[in-house]
Amino acid sequence: MSETHNFVVLGGSAAGLGIAHSFLKHIEPELKKLGKTYHVYIVDSSSHFFWNTGSPRSLVSATLLPADSLFMPIADGFKSYDSSLYTVIQGTAESWDVQSRTVTIKLADGGDTQTLPYYALVLATGTRTPSPATSLHGNYTTTKAAIADLNEKLASAKSVIVSGGGPTGVEVAGEVGYFLNGSRGWFSFYPKAKVTLVTKGDKLLPVLSKPRALRAETFLNNVGVDVVYNVSVVSSTTDADGKTTVNLSNGEQWTADVYIPAWGTTPNSEYVPAHLEDNQGYIKTNGTTLRADAAGPRVYVAGDVGNYSRGGFHSLYSAIPVLATNIKRDLLAAAASGQPDAKPDGPDRPFTASDSETQAVPIGPKGVGAVNGWGLPSFLIWLLKGRNYMIGNIPATINGDMVKADNTQWKPN
Repeated sequence: MSETHNFVVLGGSAAGLGIAHSFLKHIEPELKKLGKTYHVYIVDSSSHFFWNTGSPRSLVSATLLPADSLFMPIADGFKSYDSSLYTVIQGTAESWDVQSRTVTIKLADGGDTQTLPYYALVLATGTRTPSPATSLHGNYTTTKAAIADLNEKLASAKSVIVSGGGPTGVEVAGEVGYFLNGSRGWFSFYPKAKVTLVTKGDKLLPVLSKPRALRAETFLNNVGVDVVYNVSVVSSTTDADGKTTVNLSNGEQWTADVYIPAWGTTPNSEYVPAHLEDNQGYIKTNGTTLRADAAGPRVYVAGDVGNYSRGGFHSLYSAIPVLATNIKRDLLAAAASGQPDAKPDGPDRPFTASDSETQAVPIGPKGVGAVNGWGLPSFLIWLLKGRNYMIGNIPATINGDMVKADNTQWKPN
C-alpha cells in the first residue's frame, strides 16, 4: 500500500472547486497509474457554495430571485467520485505552518481544531465584501439572513444609499432603483424612492471606458438613482428607528432607510504568514505559474486571494486550466522520479493576465459592457447576465462539469 499524499484545497468557491474537480477528474487518475495514492481535502467555512453573482438582485427581493436558488451544498458536488478519494470539511483555516507543511483548521462543529499535513496545497480562500449579503462571511446562513433582512427593509424603503462604484455597487444600485422606482418612460418620471450611489472615484466601473461609464450613469438615472462622485463613506451607524446615518469623506452626514456598502474587497488571508502576503493582504503569487514560490514546493494560489488576480469570471476561468496543468506537471514529475521536489521537464504553462476592457454589468433592465474592448449591446448584457444572473451555471460549478473536458491538455508553442 503506497503512502497517501494529501492534496488540500482551502476554499470552496468557484476557484477552489474548479481545481478540486480538475484534480479528481484529470490528475488523480494519472497519478494512480504510477502507483501513487492521493486524498483530496476541500475546506470551507461554509457548508454551502454561494453564487454571489446573483446577490444584487436577490438582496432586493425574494420574488425576483430567491436566495435559496443561490446556495448549494458543497459536498453534493463530489458524490460522483469514490468517497475514499476526498473529504469535505466545514471549517476555517486558522493558521499555516510553512515549515512543517501543515494547516490548522477550526472546525465548524464545536470549535475544535484539526491539523492537516499537506503534500500539495491550493490556496483559494477568496475575498469578502463589506456586506455579508454580497459575499460569504462564514457559513452561508449568515449571508442568507443578511439577504432576508435587506428584502424586508427594501420592501418599504423611501431612501437608500449604496456605496461603491465598481460592478457590485452599480448592479446593486440598479436593481434597487428598478425595484423601487421602475424605469423612465417617454413622459415625466417621478421616482418613488431616493436612491443614491456614492463612489470615491471620478467615474463608475474602472475597467470600462469613460463613455461606457457615462452610459452606466444614464441607465442608473433612468431607474431613479443619483450618482455622487469623489466621495466615500467613512463610517455608518444605525439609529434606534432602524435608519442608517453615514459619515462622508467630505464631512457631510446623510441618513437613509437602508444603507448597502458595496465597495472593495478584503482577502480572506488571515491564516497566511505575513511574509507571504503583499501590503494589502493578498497572497504573493508567481503571476506566470500561479505557484506561491516563497511557500515551498507544491503550493499554489487560485482565484481572488492571489495578488495575480484581477478578479471576475474572465480571470478565474482563464487561470484554472493553467494552474491545473502546472499542478499536474509537478506531481507527475515527482511521481515518475521518486523525488518529491523534482522539476518537470519543459516550460510551465503560462498564465497571461489580461488588462483588456472586459466586463458585463446589468443595470436594471439595461446594461453596459465590453469584451476585449468591443462594446456589447444593452440587450445582450441583459440576455447573458441580467436575465437571471447566470444561476444556470451553479450546478456545473458545484459538480465539476465546468471542467469536464480535460483542461490539463496543453503543449507549449
